[in-house]
Amino acid sequence: MSSYKDYKEKALSNPEVKAEYDALQPEYDLIQAMIDARNSQNITQKELAERTGITQADISRIENGTRNPSLAMVKRIAAGLGMQLRLEFVPTPAKH
Repeated sequence: MSSYKDYKEKALSNPEVKAEYDALQPEYDLIQAMIDARNSQNITQKELAERTGITQADISRIENGTRNPSLAMVKRIAAGLGMQLRLEFVPTPAKH
């Protein structure tokens, strides 16, 4: 049985799949950063919800990728984590 890593590598060899995956990368990065920050502070989704006034259900939906939060909501989450939100624009890598 092949691993997820093997499956992902094979799937991303398809240019259409890779383009869709790359288009979603910023969302995945935001979700992972949020989860990492919450876990590093050893707080639950419920505790983060209490700190932010965002429901635990919405925190869960954001973390599992089924809720697309507004910038204002992401700022509230950052504040609830005792962190500052920083966004940046970077050049797109040149295609060969």
